[in-house]
Amino acid sequence: MAKRVYLFSEGSKDDRDLLGGKGANLCEMTNLGLPVPFGFVITTPTCNEFFERGNTLPTLLEQEYRVALDLVEKRMGARFGDPDNPLLFSVRSGAPVSMPGMMDTILNLGLNDEIVEGLARKTDNPRFAYDSYRRFIQMFADVVLGVEGERFENALADYKRANGKVLDVELDAADWQAVISLFKEIARVPQDPFEQLKKAVEAVFLSWYSPRAHVYREMNNISETLGTAVNVQAMVFGNFGDDSGSGVAFTRDPANGENRFFGEFLFNAAGEDVVAGIRTPEPIEALRQRLPGVYQELYDTQALLEKHYRDMQDIEFTIQEGVFYILQTRSGKRTGRAAVKIAVDMVNEGLIDEKEALLRVSPEHVEAFLHPMVDPAAKTDIVATGLPASPGGATGEVVFSADEAVAVAAEGRNVVLVRRETTPEDIHGMKAAEGILTELGGMTSHAAVVARGMGVCAITGCSSLTIDYQAGVATTAEGVAIKRGDVITLDGTAGEVMLGDIPKTEASSSDDFQVLLSWADKHRRLNVRANADTPEDAQRARDLGAEGIGLCRTEHMFFGADRILQMRAMILAESKEERQACLERLLEFQHTDMLALYKVMDGLPVTVRLLDPPLHEFLPHTEADMAAMADSVGKPLDKIREITSHLAEINPMLGFRGCRLSVVYPEITEMQVRAIIGAAIEATEQGYRPFPEIMIPLVVNVREIRLVNEIIEQGIHGMLREKGASISYKIGTMMETPRACLGADRLAPAVEFMSFGTNDLTQMTYGFSRDDAAKFIPSYLDKKIIESDPFVSLDQRAVGRLLETAVADSTARKKGIKYGICGEHGGDPRSIRFCHELGLDYVSCSPYRVPVARIAAAQANVESQN
Repeated sequence: MAKRVYLFSEGSKDDRDLLGGKGANLCEMTNLGLPVPFGFVITTPTCNEFFERGNTLPTLLEQEYRVALDLVEKRMGARFGDPDNPLLFSVRSGAPVSMPGMMDTILNLGLNDEIVEGLARKTDNPRFAYDSYRRFIQMFADVVLGVEGERFENALADYKRANGKVLDVELDAADWQAVISLFKEIARVPQDPFEQLKKAVEAVFLSWYSPRAHVYREMNNISETLGTAVNVQAMVFGNFGDDSGSGVAFTRDPANGENRFFGEFLFNAAGEDVVAGIRTPEPIEALRQRLPGVYQELYDTQALLEKHYRDMQDIEFTIQEGVFYILQTRSGKRTGRAAVKIAVDMVNEGLIDEKEALLRVSPEHVEAFLHPMVDPAAKTDIVATGLPASPGGATGEVVFSADEAVAVAAEGRNVVLVRRETTPEDIHGMKAAEGILTELGGMTSHAAVVARGMGVCAITGCSSLTIDYQAGVATTAEGVAIKRGDVITLDGTAGEVMLGDIPKTEASSSDDFQVLLSWADKHRRLNVRANADTPEDAQRARDLGAEGIGLCRTEHMFFGADRILQMRAMILAESKEERQACLERLLEFQHTDMLALYKVMDGLPVTVRLLDPPLHEFLPHTEADMAAMADSVGKPLDKIREITSHLAEINPMLGFRGCRLSVVYPEITEMQVRAIIGAAIEATEQGYRPFPEIMIPLVVNVREIRLVNEIIEQGIHGMLREKGASISYKIGTMMETPRACLGADRLAPAVEFMSFGTNDLTQMTYGFSRDDAAKFIPSYLDKKIIESDPFVSLDQRAVGRLLETAVADSTARKKGIKYGICGEHGGDPRSIRFCHELGLDYVSCSPYRVPVARIAAAQANVESQN
């Protein structure tokens, strides 16, 4: 049987997995000789044992911790359960990964009606003793017995009001005895201290699966199998008198990262008073003025701990009768800006190296430099939640159509575009909006992909909303009506919708951030490209460090108001000649756009995907739009209806799209090749260095590639002969069907690169419609059917296996193929780590994810070397 209980003198900071972060650090500080109230830790495996046994403690556990308890009693010179010389305990959780405030704590454990009188006699401080007892009753009843804490708060408030008291510090011993009598009417707390301890241990274990802990683990990708340790520690008391108190301090400022000691302190107060905000704490400097010797001991301790742990520390401490005790240290939570500054400063100070600095910064920290963020302290009136599709914060007036968004924005007012779902025809409204909110769609829906590319805050799949366009109102599940013109705020990082204008922190870079990115570039192997379709997107991507375009979706070049009509006319053409005439006009648009991209990406590769979406996406769907289309192209309305109906598909994502368009309408591909190569020739003539890579989408076998390759090669050589020019180019394929991945060895001889389109590959592997999955994926996650949203983080077990098979089989057949990923997973750190381990050459992501991808790629490389 493995050891389940460790004294603080038996562990170290390296035992986080076994003893939890809090327990490991208490052991480490004890070994450093710091004034830590002694105690013991019940291990995290014991937590899992507890649940495996049906929420029952292991048979011999109580016997084990009683042995440890005897040793703690000898160390502290007091006895648990002894009225004449009482020892009290705090019982706290402590997972291997910090989860502040997510699990339960019980303080002053060991008090009962008899022992509280002994504590009053021993300390000669009855007020302190009875104050401690009422705190214990309330906390034990809340955590162990499930009695709502509000009932105790109301009883205390009623007592103070009836007796003319305002603050807790105004109550004397007799008052607290009266309050205890009221509390006992609310809950019956066991009088046996050992029964209290057993139930407290059980309660801390049970809190591992509390709703708030569950949500926190999901938000932070923390495994449920870790479990929590239980820390049983001798109590010290900050509420003992005016020379006592409790505080929380940080070795550096957690808001901005400045290297200054920062903290707050309350005299004559327990630790929970500081956290709960019952009284306004004083800055840590107040302690220096009142108890300078204690302050110096605290200051020296924090300096020692930061140097020892080589990271900014969050410290909890108590002073009892002028004696300093340290209760906890952990790596402190910090803002994104603080994280970057602290990491860079610590390298400059010689505490850590560049590689370790990179591992100290999370993707969430990077977002603070790229988008305005909703101030977490100011959040209020959250009325709906959806998927965090595109990060940042946005506030504006609600509009329900793209045209309305453009019109209102033109008047100088910020707007939030609210739609059931967006289509390519909404692009002008999406561009005008500060934020986008959709009822339907997932993390890779049109709204999500486009918003991320533009850096616009977006929430998709907000299924608790019901949108009525005609009435101009969106109604939440709770009946809150959000009307046209109402001001709302979106937190695209958390997926939360709030009423009103919520304060935000502005985005801006910093010298420290640029230094960190330079270290990332130095220590990564993967190249990072961007998904970009316009010169604006491309310039933004290059400014953020992209090393080329990994996905240019050419269809996005045809959605402008001046181009969509030409595109529709081409689709509605009833002969090849009519279609060819329309294609000549589209050629001008595509050539101009490609030339602009080459200029921005001078010297870097531009991977251009041939036309991919189903043609019906370009066509009008309402009767009014069809009538307008008929007038525009000079065809009868009935003919428009007929062609639109003919092109409609039951399952368009698996229908007439991708390379199938090239097979049926080769003239479309011919036009695109002329535009891609013609623009490259012109860019070369103007002194630029274009590197076009033409990518064939949605292939399933090599015969498709050979057929489309022939069209491409004929077009390229025709253009080069016509212009008397020579340029570098590559032809490759997008790997987005399971059959393509499983048959990659046959595709390999026909291509120079393979780029995995993991959005479609995930969709086809799972059989999940990426635009509809938001309706059920939350339930799948909640019921543990899947571990994470496969459209957010790459499913390495199945989809990842397809990638592994494709790379291994194609490499065995042909050396020198370049491999990349261009789905939305290209900006997800966990997916980037997988791409690094697989040996891909690059990842491609939305422009605003490029800095995240640069750091994640470096982190993957650094971690692989450890």
